[in-house]
Amino acid sequence: MMRRRSSSSSRNTTVRSPYPSPPLPQPSPIRATRSRLILVWGVLLLAMVALALNLLRIQVLQASTLREQAKAQQMVFLGPIVPRRSIVDRSGTVLAIDTPVYTLYAHPLLFKNSKETIAEDLAGILDQPAEQLVSQLSQGESGIRIVDNLSEDIAKQITELQQDGLELIQAQQRLYPQQDLFANIVGYVNLDRQGQSGVEYTLENQLQQPLGAMQLSRSGDGTIIPVGLPSDFMQHQRDDLRLELTLDSRLQRATRFALKQQMEKYSAKRGAVVVMDVHDGSILSLVSEPSYDPNKYYQADMERLRNWVLTDLYEPGSTFKPINLAIALQAGTIQPEDSFFDEGAIEVGGWPIQNNDFEDTGARGDLSVPEILQYSSNVGMVRIMQTLQPGLYYGWLDRLKLNEPTGIDLPSEATGYLKSYEQFTGAIIEPATAAFGQGFSLTPIKLIQLHSMLANGGKMVVPHVVRGLTAPGGTLDWQPAIDPPRQVFSPQITQTVLTMMEQVVLEGTGEAAQIAGYRIAGKTGTAQKASSGGGYIDGARITSFVGIFPVEAPRYAVLAVVDEPQGEDAYGSTVAAPIVKSVMETLISIEQIAPSEPVTQEWNTDNRQEIPGNYAIEPENDPWVDESSSNQYSDQYTDEYTDEYSDQYTDEYSEDDSEDYLEDSPENFSEDYTEDYSEDASDASDGL
Repeated sequence: MMRRRSSSSSRNTTVRSPYPSPPLPQPSPIRATRSRLILVWGVLLLAMVALALNLLRIQVLQASTLREQAKAQQMVFLGPIVPRRSIVDRSGTVLAIDTPVYTLYAHPLLFKNSKETIAEDLAGILDQPAEQLVSQLSQGESGIRIVDNLSEDIAKQITELQQDGLELIQAQQRLYPQQDLFANIVGYVNLDRQGQSGVEYTLENQLQQPLGAMQLSRSGDGTIIPVGLPSDFMQHQRDDLRLELTLDSRLQRATRFALKQQMEKYSAKRGAVVVMDVHDGSILSLVSEPSYDPNKYYQADMERLRNWVLTDLYEPGSTFKPINLAIALQAGTIQPEDSFFDEGAIEVGGWPIQNNDFEDTGARGDLSVPEILQYSSNVGMVRIMQTLQPGLYYGWLDRLKLNEPTGIDLPSEATGYLKSYEQFTGAIIEPATAAFGQGFSLTPIKLIQLHSMLANGGKMVVPHVVRGLTAPGGTLDWQPAIDPPRQVFSPQITQTVLTMMEQVVLEGTGEAAQIAGYRIAGKTGTAQKASSGGGYIDGARITSFVGIFPVEAPRYAVLAVVDEPQGEDAYGSTVAAPIVKSVMETLISIEQIAPSEPVTQEWNTDNRQEIPGNYAIEPENDPWVDESSSNQYSDQYTDEYTDEYSDQYTDEYSEDDSEDYLEDSPENFSEDYTEDYSEDASDASDGL
């Protein structure tokens, strides 16, 4: 019997239901549409909020800032090229002036001719090789700077070429026609046209003219719309004001001649001369050598850029003796007829002091006060100043403001050096060395300020070089404020000292400054040169001479200082006094000063080159003019100003005008300055 096999596939077969399956659930189209709407409205709402916030930022929060930015894009400020004001001397001779210059740019992209053709055209005008110009023109497609500082004449020739692609940009260049003659007074400007020294620096605000730019619209492409622009806009803001100085070019040139002549003769390191009107402090000449050319200031040694008349201190030596005499006479501790014994050499506090001529003359014996000054006796001056208590003496030196600048209107003035009250009064040697002008230091400008007091009735005036801003006719538009004179000595005392100084020139160490027919007062000085490390430099000396004239009506003070002259005969009497004489001769010629008395000796007029002070040296006669640096502007600007003030300061000081010195007399000094010597110090002083 057969057995039926069961199939395994039957066990894997799915049993299907006889009924159909229900359909799967589908998303609702309404619900999907609603979600999409919510998303879209959400995005729109956020965008509207962002837009609203941005509008709030633009319209409210940043409205003013954005308004200014838009205005800046639509408007432009146009200003004219305004030159810096000129600087002139008291006669109108130009010392500094702005002149238009041009920079040549090339834009080869715009050339219609070949570079070689354009280079050939430019070569003859610029005096440069055509090959070099071709090389420059090949450096790029636009904005190639070819050459700077072209004159108007050269620029005109380039314009006449009518070559597309050549562009001239105008600027202003500062020119100093007198080269190095006034460098230490006028100064110079840098590449940004900012004053760096001299009156170019101190009078920066007066030399810069107001700009006053005009606001104009411009189109979308940046083109300026010239609506409302005056036709004379580029010219109408300029003025004709010029900064006038108190100096005189003729005197300055002659002064430099005399100074450099002596410097060369004695192989001196440097020298300086100052000429000052004693009544108002105006400087007529200030020469500091060696100097530099402000047109090429960048080539100068830094040492030459300093005006050492103002910046460097030195011990005045015997030129301070007249000031000391005025102190002693004003204090009442001596009388002109007093006499003092001059041993020639003494010791003070263990320190030796002797006269410069002691080895030749020995002891001079009894000398009157005028003779002490006439022979420049160091020992005699020590005796005189020992009549003052050290505190009182120091009080007078302090009253002279040795530790303060003069206030001159030039930069970088140094203050003098005077030891403290305790140092000065604590050592007996200090007043002794100060008696003949050592142990303290000052600037040359301070020394001439002090000597001017002896010439103007005892008043301390402020030295200055600026008269003011003047119109072409000489009318003052602006004048600097200057401190009024301060009474220090009485007129009677200064007249007494001045008479003694005249004797120095007549029969003393200042004979080399004599001028026939004119009364001149003066004082020589030959001082040891102090070392920066203390003590003095062996063999180094500073020679000087200060002169005042005319004695019967003092008007001018002249100081000459020569540093480190060489030679056994290098003294103030041989080196500096002849310089002052030459300068005074020039002053006589320029100012037409009448003789004090009938002239019994004629001047040497046959060889004026040897005596330059007899006339005012013109540039063509000046051997120190650098011909290689001379330029076409030297004679271009020589408009003469009317000299309104040549006789302005000739009023005499009356005794009544000067009595106010009593208000600050030595009797009113602080008790700090009137302490007595200790007994030991007094005994030491009495033993000299």
